[in-house]
Amino acid sequence: MDNEKEKAIGVFDSGVGGLTVFRELMKQMPRERLIFFGDTARVPYGSKSKETVTRYSEQIIRFLRTQNVKAIVAACNTASALALDDIEKNADFPIIGVVKPGAYAASQATKNGKIGLIGTEATISSGMYERLLKDINPDARIIGKACPLFVPLVEEGLLDDPVTTEIAGRYLAGLIDSGIDTLIMGCTHYPLIKDTLQKTVGDAVKLINPAYETARECSLMLEEKGLLNDKDIELGETAYRFFVSDEAEKFKSIANMILPLGILGAKKIAIEDY
Repeated sequence: MDNEKEKAIGVFDSGVGGLTVFRELMKQMPRERLIFFGDTARVPYGSKSKETVTRYSEQIIRFLRTQNVKAIVAACNTASALALDDIEKNADFPIIGVVKPGAYAASQATKNGKIGLIGTEATISSGMYERLLKDINPDARIIGKACPLFVPLVEEGLLDDPVTTEIAGRYLAGLIDSGIDTLIMGCTHYPLIKDTLQKTVGDAVKLINPAYETARECSLMLEEKGLLNDKDIELGETAYRFFVSDEAEKFKSIANMILPLGILGAKKIAIEDY
């Protein structure tokens, strides 16, 4: 495609969670072509080392480059926290993560300065959210809690299930007791269980979904660089494309629960070849 503006935006995640970001991009930028890659063979990323997550992310960037993208959204908090700095160095197009937009939104939302953060073990231990939030608001108190079981529960499609409710109650009890008024869903899988999380923490706590903020930042960045597509696109195979590293049928069924448009399928690729 000759016209740079008409190229697609690449979006990737460890699994299906990044579809919450994809959904926001569809909503906020209806003229953009989007390509999604879900690393369903190697999910979850949250228990893996920085080196491994960086290697996986670099492989995915190399694959997305073959799809002729104009920008990439790392729709994965773990990859954004651990690998973004490294993958940005070698990229010849803009790459946006989900951590900075989420941190900024939380700092704007909190009234009492007590911000809860839930995420994978890797995201919590990276300290990335804490550093960003302290830069924005030095008086903020951040209380983090790793919730490793949420990703597999979402990947299994147990979005509204007594097991998920029970686990949420156990994970979030300490955060509720600490008096937080804001909670960052620091993993793109978590908005898929937003109702369960909101019921658990109560209506007085504002949930922050970095997906919305990330799509907004992506739009502003493309506008700034003169890369926003200004032509309407026809819905179909060329508008939205989906790739996975495993279990294409399972991905398709969960994607159809998340996205406003039914997807016809996802193509399985050998990501280790990149």
